[in-house]
Amino acid sequence: MNTVGTQAHQAATEALLASYAAIPAGSPVRLAKRTSNLFRTRTATTAPGLDVSGLGGVIGVDPVARTADVQGMCTYEDLVDATLAHGLVPLVVPQLRTITLGGAVTGLGIESTSFRNGLPHESVLEMDVLTGAGEIVTARPTGEHADLFDAFPNSYGSLGYATRLRIELEPVPAYAALRHVRFVDATALVEAVATIVADGAWEGERVDGLDGTAFSPDELYLTLARWTDDAAGQRPSTYVDEVYYRSVQQRTTDLLTVEDYLWRWDTDWFWCSGAFGLQDPRVRRLWPRSKRRSDVYHRLVGLDTRFGIVEKLDRLQRRPRRERVVQDVEVPLERLPEFLSWFDERVGMRPVWLCPLRLREPDGPGSARTWSSYPLEPGTTYVNAGFWGTVPVGPEAPDAPTNRAIEARVHELDGHKSLYSEAFYDPETFDRLYDGANLARVKERYDPQQRLSTLYEKAVRRQ
Repeated sequence: MNTVGTQAHQAATEALLASYAAIPAGSPVRLAKRTSNLFRTRTATTAPGLDVSGLGGVIGVDPVARTADVQGMCTYEDLVDATLAHGLVPLVVPQLRTITLGGAVTGLGIESTSFRNGLPHESVLEMDVLTGAGEIVTARPTGEHADLFDAFPNSYGSLGYATRLRIELEPVPAYAALRHVRFVDATALVEAVATIVADGAWEGERVDGLDGTAFSPDELYLTLARWTDDAAGQRPSTYVDEVYYRSVQQRTTDLLTVEDYLWRWDTDWFWCSGAFGLQDPRVRRLWPRSKRRSDVYHRLVGLDTRFGIVEKLDRLQRRPRRERVVQDVEVPLERLPEFLSWFDERVGMRPVWLCPLRLREPDGPGSARTWSSYPLEPGTTYVNAGFWGTVPVGPEAPDAPTNRAIEARVHELDGHKSLYSEAFYDPETFDRLYDGANLARVKERYDPQQRLSTLYEKAVRRQ
């Protein structure tokens, strides 16, 4: 991918500001963006939005400083394409190709390097943000706009939109050598994660990437990735025709190019492509290889949400009404067995994706920075549990009883829930969990006319 350069970025920024000026005074401000990785509906509107059509590229890569200047709507697919040309990657690359850098920072992102590199926003050095007041300010960890820098992660556009971000990069070799290690219960897996986090290794071999898959209470795996330039005569696997998550059960070792490793979950949207029959070899042969991607599946889900196709079929076949359960939650490592045990009893959805994470400590133990809008504890290892699908609940489905129960249980276990999907908190609980008082203070400074929806309005009221 060619970088867009500073002049093109400046022109795109001017177009953005012009689109802001064209929105009538007092009217809400939102993006004119047709695609999304969110799983919550929004109130439909025909009002004009912000023109971000020119903000989807990489401005430039500095291979010496190991940094990149990136436009806010640039997808990780395009970002990685640009950085890999220099043997570099972002410190954390979320697993779906069309997640944008700005989206991962304002909405959180996670992947297998998060046990050592934290979350995507922790490797941001500075960012330009279009505020609700129509100004572009440069926010850094210190200085005049440090309050905005601190509150921006997990704000989902309620404080503004990132137009440019400068991020750190790290070197990466050609391949990822994988080990799939099986555990017979969650307690044994937790003990292994603690060892890997402490030592950076497992059984004497370095671990660069760490995630897991829980197929059942007595069949759980950690996938340990080690960066290497040595293929040892082995031909790398690809997972376009095959289904990656099945290989976790079928192989003890594997080798992928780094690029294929980064997108290993995208081709089948973890395991969710099965809902479209794509894991049936007969269907897979008919499905174009270029369309085996998460963004294609996401659009299909959007059509179902719009027209209620599955719900109508269930009604015709007199099946119980289903509740959509699409969530990622963080629980402290030592509480993971409790959560999975409760989850099996109350929800019964498997597999579950497991991804350990810690706040980044760039200058050694004790140097972690905290983030007010998603208050994880420094020095604590968490595990992201991801589960995506539907469960039969009957006529109570519109009240979301399963999702509400998950929210309650996660916070009983001192965990946190991502807000990319539906949320059901009352305002008081929401403000307590996501530091609503600080968000309000920062919003008053950068959006005094309240042109942007609040985080609660976006995450819970879906405005």
